[in-house]
Amino acid sequence: MLIDGILRKSIESHCNYEVKIINQTLLPHRLEFISLESFNDCCKAIKDMWVRGAPLIGVTAAFGMFFAIKENPSDDNIEYSFNKLLATRPTAVDLKWALENIIIMIEGVTKKEKADLVWQFSRNLEIDSIKQCSKIGDYGLEIIESKYNNKTINILTHCNAGWLACVDWGTALAPIYKAYNKGLDVHVWVDETRPRSQGAALTAWELSKHGIKNTLIVDNAGGHLMQNGEVDMCIVGSDRTASNGDVCNKIGTYMKALCAFDNNIPFYVALPESTLDFSLDSGVNKIEIEERSSDEITSIRGIDQSGKLSNVKITPDFVKSHNPGFDVTPARLVTKLITNKGICNPSTKSIRKLFK
Repeated sequence: MLIDGILRKSIESHCNYEVKIINQTLLPHRLEFISLESFNDCCKAIKDMWVRGAPLIGVTAAFGMFFAIKENPSDDNIEYSFNKLLATRPTAVDLKWALENIIIMIEGVTKKEKADLVWQFSRNLEIDSIKQCSKIGDYGLEIIESKYNNKTINILTHCNAGWLACVDWGTALAPIYKAYNKGLDVHVWVDETRPRSQGAALTAWELSKHGIKNTLIVDNAGGHLMQNGEVDMCIVGSDRTASNGDVCNKIGTYMKALCAFDNNIPFYVALPESTLDFSLDSGVNKIEIEERSSDEITSIRGIDQSGKLSNVKITPDFVKSHNPGFDVTPARLVTKLITNKGICNPSTKSIRKLFK
């Protein structure tokens, strides 16, 4: 997608084993590309959220396994690296999907060949992610067009599921980019998405850089806007979707789905097939929910009066906090799933029919 008219991707690999990412912890105040040069770099990038979003985490983890094997191709190191990467962000299933496919692929392969195989797998995954997200955008565009009547269409989204969360296009934002590029008048209500404010720091930034109208709101304003007829549809992403259509996404998604259901507003979830977890027959109370640091709640990061990025503490030390990173929205609250294979109902039968 575009940053001030220049095409960018959230992660880029080059034939000389070079991998570059955007350090998303510095956005929206500073755009900085950094190189990943080792297994530990990739682990840190995922765990410390230099990269985030299920598809991008999966691609970064694949490159992490490449560096691990390049550094030490022994079976013991591969097992260690697999487990360490898996523990960096346990909720998003794309990470696990990528790592398991790598393990299957290199079984029985000589040590010399493993690294090159994983490098090519990782680069292909990077390319495939773009293609899948573009297809999600195409299918989602059909939905937006079906509801478009030459007036501004208002779409609410939660967290960041744009190109910054993938490699390009994004999931939830891909249909919006496609609609805007086609000339439709779209406006996006952007949830701030506390505690890390991915909506405020990332979604509003990337939409604005591409030229799409958007308005930042506090997380709790969505229900009010829905009640007052100012939201035409909701589109969110997913970090893990169970085979029955239960959706695990950034904390606060469940509340938005409830508000949408109460106000008869369609609630769509956009996801690539790698985010589907067929090992889970349902998601509520069955998905490991990542517990994030309490510092994310008790502090706010931003630009101080001197113009420097800094953390500001907003609570005294004796205040306790609980910081689950995700929640699960039951399938009954989801209108449709928008995938790279097409649009389907959030049900076991529909999902299995689409993905065979």
